Amino acid sequence: SNAVVFCNSVLGARTNRYGDFLDIACAIAGRAPDYGLHRPENRTARIVFDVSALPASFLGSEIAWPVLGSLYGREIGSAVGVVAGVAAHPGEDALKAFGAAAASSGAVGLFHVAGVTPEAPDLATALGGAEPEAVIRVTPQMAADAQARLSTTERPDRIDAVAIGSPHLSIAELDRLESLLAGRRLAVPLYACTGRHALATFGEDRRAALERAGVTLVADTCVVVTPILPDRTGGVLMTNSGKFAHYAPGNTGYAVLYGSL
Repeated sequence: SNAVVFCNSVLGARTNRYGDFLDIACAIAGRAPDYGLHRPENRTARIVFDVSALPASFLGSEIAWPVLGSLYGREIGSAVGVVAGVAAHPGEDALKAFGAAAASSGAVGLFHVAGVTPEAPDLATALGGAEPEAVIRVTPQMAADAQARLSTTERPDRIDAVAIGSPHLSIAELDRLESLLAGRRLAVPLYACTGRHALATFGEDRRAALERAGVTLVADTCVVVTPILPDRTGGVLMTNSGKFAHYAPGNTGYAVLYGSL
C-alpha cells in the first residue's frame, strides 16, 4: 500500500491498489487493466483537506505527517483528495510517511498536495477546475486527537522494543538514526526496516556500527508482516510510523506508543 500511494502521488506514475494475483497476471502479460487511477479523469481531487489552521511549527515537525496521514485516510476513505494550506515542501520522506499512514487507515491510492506533488501545481489544477464535493478543515484539536489515537498502550511508562521504517528508511533517515545514536549503546531493542539498496549505499562499516549499537537492521520486509519481534503479548512497541501504529496491535500483539525518532 505504501508503494502504490507513493508511486501515484509523489512520483506521478500510475497504478492501482491491485490484489496479489492480479499483480502476477499483469507481470506475465505486460499489461494492466485500463481503469481506476490509470485514467486521467479518475485522478482529479474531489475533497479538500485544508491544514492551513495548523501551526507551522507542527507542520514542520517529524510527527506531523504520519499523524495527518492517519487522519486523512479515516476522513477521505478511498476518494482522491488534495491537501491545501501547506506553505513549504515537507520533503519526500514526509510525503512517504503521510501516504503510508493514509493507505493504512483508509483505502487511499492517490493524494495531492497543492503546490507540492506533480499533478497539483495549485489547488484549482488538482480539482480539475471543479468545485470540491467537500472541504475538511483540520483544526489543532483534530490533529491532537489523531496523534493520541496512534498510541494504544495503557502502560506508557515503559517500552519493550522500538520499530521504525514503515515505509522503509531512506538513506537520509538512516543518516539521522546514526547521528541521533551518536555512538551510544541501546538499552531497548530497535528494529530499523529498510531496503537492500539503501543498506548497500549506506555501507558495510556504518551498518556494522549500527548493529554494534544494538540496532537490528531488517531488509526488504517489516516487523508487522514478518515474525521478527519477540513473542510478547502485552508488550509495548514505540514507533514513529503511522503504518506501524495502525497494524502492530493486531499483527504483533504489542500495544503502541507513538512518538518522534
